[in-house]
Amino acid sequence: MESSGARAWRVALAGVTAGMALLAGMALLAGAALLGGCSSEPDAAQSTAAGSPTTAASPTPSAPAGGSVTPAAPVELRLAFAGDVHFTGRTLRLLDDPESAFGRITPTLRDADLTLLNLETAVTGRGTPQPKRFRFRAPESAYAALHAAGVDAASIANNHVLDYGPVGLRDTLDAAARAEFPVFGAGRNADAAYAPWLTTVRGVRVAVLGMSQVHELAAQWKPTATRPGVAMAFDADRATAAVRAARSRADLVIVFMHWGVEGSSCPSGEMRSFANRMARAGADIVLGTHAHTLLADGWLGRTYVHYGLGNFLWYGDSKSTDSGVLRLTVRGRTVIRNEFLPGTVSRTGQPVLVAGAARQRIEDRIASAKRCSGLAAERS
Repeated sequence: MESSGARAWRVALAGVTAGMALLAGMALLAGAALLGGCSSEPDAAQSTAAGSPTTAASPTPSAPAGGSVTPAAPVELRLAFAGDVHFTGRTLRLLDDPESAFGRITPTLRDADLTLLNLETAVTGRGTPQPKRFRFRAPESAYAALHAAGVDAASIANNHVLDYGPVGLRDTLDAAARAEFPVFGAGRNADAAYAPWLTTVRGVRVAVLGMSQVHELAAQWKPTATRPGVAMAFDADRATAAVRAARSRADLVIVFMHWGVEGSSCPSGEMRSFANRMARAGADIVLGTHAHTLLADGWLGRTYVHYGLGNFLWYGDSKSTDSGVLRLTVRGRTVIRNEFLPGTVSRTGQPVLVAGAARQRIEDRIASAKRCSGLAAERS
């Protein structure tokens, strides 16, 4: 039979054991809370350098009281596109103050998640003039002007980036690297020319390719394994492979073309054929410049196409002073909203948006151009 002293000792020992267990449990909970507080997530809006895309992590959706998980809403990106830009004649003077070079159109360009246009010039003070009628070149401050206007990257896949030969193209690329301004569509060799510019915008991986379908000097300007040049649409197999490769690396694929017949608001047969090829290869958006006049937009299946954005910041009248900014809203791979803001190239060469009768005239011209575009009014 247990004595009263032994019984008291046993009760006291049980109390100590229970207290120690309680303290151990509290320590474990505190450690778990500390570890949880040290975790972090990458910024969902991070951007990446060309050639090294990453995907920003998304927060894990929380489970409501019923136990099911609510998926995060798809990200909607706002994109802006504009036409041909160079700095020569009256527009060269605008580089005296790069911060204001684009003038009143600047807020429209800045008001997008991603803004792209065509830089229609070599950026060089050297090189050999090529055997052609029109030759354009600009100083390095051109990149500062683009950056100040809110432009994120520029296509140089056009018929002017080699106006001063391979030396001029290399200078153009070197100046872009010094300015930390992305350009695409031309390079030091074929692999670089056909490579996409890759960036991540609000967690969406975007690939942008530039290509030219202009025949002038195309054979001399095409890149090789050892020669710099412009990515040419005429090498259809290489162009298709480039888009398919970009498709495997990005959520959204954009092809920025330089094509068309100068002064014509209707796409040529080779434009229409190549647009179809790009759509089949996996491009989500195909658009272009070069005709110096506005063309129309529409759909090839689920691929959005705009055949021509006209001149933007320009030294003269060319074929037309009609201009503007294309704004697209994209959810996933799909363009869910498209809007063209009509404008005109002003006396300074700067584009300005228009209203009233001037806007109606441009919209009427675009409506007329839709009749020869061969594009569907709705995606399918």
